[in-house]
Amino acid sequence: MMRLTLAPKARTVFSLSPTLSLTFSPPKQASLRPFKLKPRTFSVKASMSTQTTVEHIVLFKVKPDADQSKVNTMINNLSGLISLDPVRHLSVGPVLRTGSSLFTFTHMLHSRYDSKPDLNAYSQHPNHLTVVKESVLPICEDIMAVDWVADQTPNQIVIPAGSAVRVTFLKLKENLGEEVKNEVLGAIKGIKETIGGIEQITCGENFSPARAKGFSIASIAIFKGLKEMEEADSKEELVNLHKEKVKDYLESVIVVDYVVPSPSSSSL
Repeated sequence: MMRLTLAPKARTVFSLSPTLSLTFSPPKQASLRPFKLKPRTFSVKASMSTQTTVEHIVLFKVKPDADQSKVNTMINNLSGLISLDPVRHLSVGPVLRTGSSLFTFTHMLHSRYDSKPDLNAYSQHPNHLTVVKESVLPICEDIMAVDWVADQTPNQIVIPAGSAVRVTFLKLKENLGEEVKNEVLGAIKGIKETIGGIEQITCGENFSPARAKGFSIASIAIFKGLKEMEEADSKEELVNLHKEKVKDYLESVIVVDYVVPSPSSSSL
């Protein structure tokens, strides 16, 4: 039998069975106060990631009479610099073609870093300095280098072997302001949206002018392979549309095509 007994202003007893009862003391009456919501400030922070990607391109013109074994040694020794801690990606090999009558480069190196200090650490590393002194300078008659902070972090830092790479360097006419530079960079960024087949594209303003021959804007476009690059080139109307947007600002252009070699075929 269940019995419920309530004592006024006392305690409450619940008898659930002849042998079990639970006793509860009534809580003190709380004073009621108006319920106020404290104003709170909510801030949605955008991703504060400081991750950057620095692109480093070096173009080499090997002397016509250079011994092929020395060219192979240069390529192999440069390729070995991938082992240095600051280097995120590095590939080096022969140029496929150069779209410039002023410069006829024969080889290209492309590497990537997380920051300008990392690039500087690579540049000043004893191994790098030794390779340049002993393997590069003796057989090259011209070298050009351009560095820029990518406008966006590539979705894949390491570029797969067999990828077709197109590097473009722009020399702007004198006395053009920042607005024009931004317009040129904007035109480059729009290429991926209108021309298919591009896996990655980054662009930026060169921050190492000493060896850049006056070229101040650079970009790199990555295609899955030569087929995709050639298909993009076949869309002449779209390609010319992008050229028209910036041609009045340009003094000179260098375009270099290159295929990322496999590690086993890095030497010629």
